[in-house]
Amino acid sequence: MPERSLKILRAGLLACFFFPLCTVGQNHSWRFDPETDAVYKLVVNLQTEQAFQRLKKFTDPSKQNYRIYLESLAECIDILVSENEAKFELVEENFKQRIRQLEDQKETAETLFLQAELYLQRGFCHLNLGHNWSAIFDIRNAYQLTEECLEKFPSYIPVRKTSGVLQVMVGAVPDKYHWFMSLLGMEGSVKKGQQQLQELGQAGLSLSIEANVLYYTIKGFINQQFAEASAGMAELIKGYPDNRLLGFIAINMMVKNDQSEEALALIKKVESNPRGLPLVYLDYLLAEIYLQKGEYAQAITTYQKFMGSYKGSSFKKDATMKISLCYHLQGKKDLATKWWQKARNTGKNVAEPDIYADHMLKEDQLPNEKLLRIRFLTDGGYYEEAGQLIAPLTMQSFKDSRDKVELIYRKARLAQKTGQLTTAQSLYLRAIELTGNETWYFAPSSALQLGYIFLSRGKFFEAKEYFNKALSYKRHAYKNSIDGKAKSALDQLSGKF
Repeated sequence: MPERSLKILRAGLLACFFFPLCTVGQNHSWRFDPETDAVYKLVVNLQTEQAFQRLKKFTDPSKQNYRIYLESLAECIDILVSENEAKFELVEENFKQRIRQLEDQKETAETLFLQAELYLQRGFCHLNLGHNWSAIFDIRNAYQLTEECLEKFPSYIPVRKTSGVLQVMVGAVPDKYHWFMSLLGMEGSVKKGQQQLQELGQAGLSLSIEANVLYYTIKGFINQQFAEASAGMAELIKGYPDNRLLGFIAINMMVKNDQSEEALALIKKVESNPRGLPLVYLDYLLAEIYLQKGEYAQAITTYQKFMGSYKGSSFKKDATMKISLCYHLQGKKDLATKWWQKARNTGKNVAEPDIYADHMLKEDQLPNEKLLRIRFLTDGGYYEEAGQLIAPLTMQSFKDSRDKVELIYRKARLAQKTGQLTTAQSLYLRAIELTGNETWYFAPSSALQLGYIFLSRGKFFEAKEYFNKALSYKRHAYKNSIDGKAKSALDQLSGKF
């Protein structure tokens, strides 16, 4: 599969991988005793070093599979949180040893499930580090082992979570790459994966919490139903108020749902419990919130703190560019230009924010300040402030044709966010018309949002028309992201006609 197609997976599923892969269902032959459960809780609370120390004491042969799983999970979470390439070399050696241990055992539902989980975990580590081809073949192995487990042991419940994850991953790949997935013997459906996870979530088993977390995460990142996803995560976190990993996922959902103030409060709560792996990425999210609020000095300081602490390369191009934008919005043109140039040579283009940042950085001039402020305020849920800024603006307020179209698009976004769907619909149609043959993302994004508006009104034929229209646009900055969302929405529409 071409490298670009994999970036859809990073846009959403990677952020929700951590907690869902903690699924070790207490299902008949897969039960944790109090000692094992205590280690499991350490792992999912990011206290991996403490977990490793306690796992060394697992000498009982009956617990070796639990040890294999929990050690692998702890290592995987460590890699996903830190993006530390050096640590991954040790993970590779340990992975091979654990797979050999499982293959040497008599084949059972448990051994197949564990092998599938280990391959899936390593696949996500490869994906997070940009090893895309290695990730593909790990995910393929996980898929094959999961299918084998489902066929031979159809009543084994834990593997349904693994299957649900893989169904969503494969189902989110754009249509134009289906030939490649077929060549690898994989097919998937976001809808089917969600159904599997929803069934688990309602089953009342110990793995229900993990299934619910992934269900709501897919609702948000894949289906773009962020309000429902954020509300679901907020309800789940009530039962686990001190779990840092669950808090981390909930914060991501709130930020995506334009709930920056709520996210800010939860960030402070999570940071007040610093035990375990440091969640450096929270500094990036915190800087984003400061930028949205217009607190540019704090945003600059926090972006710099993030870049100084984060071991990975993702989000650094975007963070550097955002520092430039902060100076730009402060009127400090020389510093803005300096950091704009610096951003061009910073980081990698793997995470979606970095891909879009790279696209923006190809421009010779920085974005319009007024539109930029409106965009960030809207993204943060500061609708009243955004409305005050945008109200007096007309197309005659701008000379650049791109800025004129963006004004219409920003008005549409604000109208949609504030429930003025008829106005939003009209403005999105206008943005599509004005974009014409330009490769700006305003038209495909407008088409996608029109699809969601029609879907919310039960107008399924119109929704299908605009989701397909969103897919038809080529070579724009958010191509992979918009295509993945449109394809997922079309999958959800199947059976509505």
